[in-house]
Amino acid sequence: MTEKKLLPSGLPRIESLEMRGIVKRFPGVLASDHVNFDVKAGEIHALLGENGAGKSTLMKILYGLYHPDEGEILLNGQPISINSPTDSISYGIGMIHQHFMLVDNLTVVENVALGLKSSREPRLDLDKVAERIVELTEKYGLDVDPYATVSDLAVGQQQRVEIIKALYRGAALLVLDEPTAVLTPQEVDDLFVIFKQMAQEGHALVFISHKLHEIIDLTDRVSVLRDGKMVGTRPTVGATKPDLAKMMVGREVSLERERPPVKVGRVRLKVENVTAMSPQGVPVLKNVSFEIRGGEILGVAGVSGNGQRRLAEVIAGLWPVAEGKIYIDVDGKDVTNLPPSKMIDAGLSYIPEERMHDGAIKDFSVEENLILQDHIRPPFSKGIFLNFKVIAQHAKRLIKDFNIKTPGKDTLIKNLSGGNIQKAIMARELDRHPRVLIASQPTRGVDIGATEYIHGQLLMQRAGITGDKVMSEAEEIRERISQQRPAGVATMLISEDLDEVRAMSDRVMVIFDGEIMGIVNNNETTVEELGLMMAGEKQELPA
Repeated sequence: MTEKKLLPSGLPRIESLEMRGIVKRFPGVLASDHVNFDVKAGEIHALLGENGAGKSTLMKILYGLYHPDEGEILLNGQPISINSPTDSISYGIGMIHQHFMLVDNLTVVENVALGLKSSREPRLDLDKVAERIVELTEKYGLDVDPYATVSDLAVGQQQRVEIIKALYRGAALLVLDEPTAVLTPQEVDDLFVIFKQMAQEGHALVFISHKLHEIIDLTDRVSVLRDGKMVGTRPTVGATKPDLAKMMVGREVSLERERPPVKVGRVRLKVENVTAMSPQGVPVLKNVSFEIRGGEILGVAGVSGNGQRRLAEVIAGLWPVAEGKIYIDVDGKDVTNLPPSKMIDAGLSYIPEERMHDGAIKDFSVEENLILQDHIRPPFSKGIFLNFKVIAQHAKRLIKDFNIKTPGKDTLIKNLSGGNIQKAIMARELDRHPRVLIASQPTRGVDIGATEYIHGQLLMQRAGITGDKVMSEAEEIRERISQQRPAGVATMLISEDLDEVRAMSDRVMVIFDGEIMGIVNNNETTVEELGLMMAGEKQELPA
């Protein structure tokens, strides 16, 4: 009889897991089209693909959240049936979700104990659970206090609690869904050390990410999904970012953007000692001051939830200023606490973080969404009457100019892809020819093609470049934002993707816990310096 191989923890290890011919159908969508995927002990296998490619569906099948319509799963060469997460966990499969599955008002040990069963005692001994947590934290350098309340932990520590939960339950295979999305660069480095140690000990890891450099740095193999089909699997050694991007989208993709020098103009936006409060009276912005000049892109970096969204909403007139002043065109135009319609009149355009909640009305047509906030203004109306001919011409022009892929102007906007919804919002906001543009998470949730477009448009305007180059959705969105620079537009680009901030910005401002940690010239800073500020280390602000 062959002896079972064990992990250092004493738990059986998974030598191999294979998914064969997996098919999953949803109404009108073939989410997984006869997909084959495998992972081996001691390996970190990346799963790459654009939004909607089928990554989440495949992993939810593996974790028992979905049941495949066809296909089979083999564990160490033997077919198994996974009908629920409980089944998956019993086979040694754990999943670290992008959005943490923790109860904020419970302690770490209580969160780890949730769902555990004891066959011998009616109640779990939490002290024994805590002892095991300490063993795991010491072994993997996870550095988490088992008796700390989850709400008191930083985001990076909360993610470590999720890893502890999976390891405590005996996970020999870990599915990691965008695990670096909310971490500082230093936290990412620490996490990769942990993942590599786990692989060396015999764990199998599936790493889902859209960050190509992370996949190249960390993983052993990479599999690429496109439109529900497995495009291919290759060793990561020797792979380049253009190679992987081409596998994702099926064509050459421009990943690097040049930022030609642009002569900046006068100050267009000035934020002076601004403080804003939560509904509970807690400061969410603390004495924030900065300015942006015409032709300049100021990138705002920070880990999610540190005040970026409130900063954008305060400037756009959607959240009240408790103290301080906001000026547009610093010639006496005080716009503090003006309503959004007045901010538009003052020359501000806003691309919001939540596009379907704040940027569009899902049950309105593309045409109607392209005149939101403008329908009461000429030439779209005269008195109480709308000029439908002008509105239709306006929609057709923007659909063409911004390459919005839609069956027609009367299509409900909710039926478009995320990237095309974002392009419609961008078209409306940029067509106003603003003095100030606030772009909040403009490429979040859009595919690499859409990201390419968005970045490209921002930079093209900056450099005065026009043309009919074929671009992806992401590229188009970036292009449009860049195009605002030579027009003298002051642009604030808020993004949790530090690579995006570095690629697009002239200066970078880092926000932590509602406070500005530093403002630095992009060409004179490093990822390490920005990472320290993102973790709360304050730099001396320029005079």
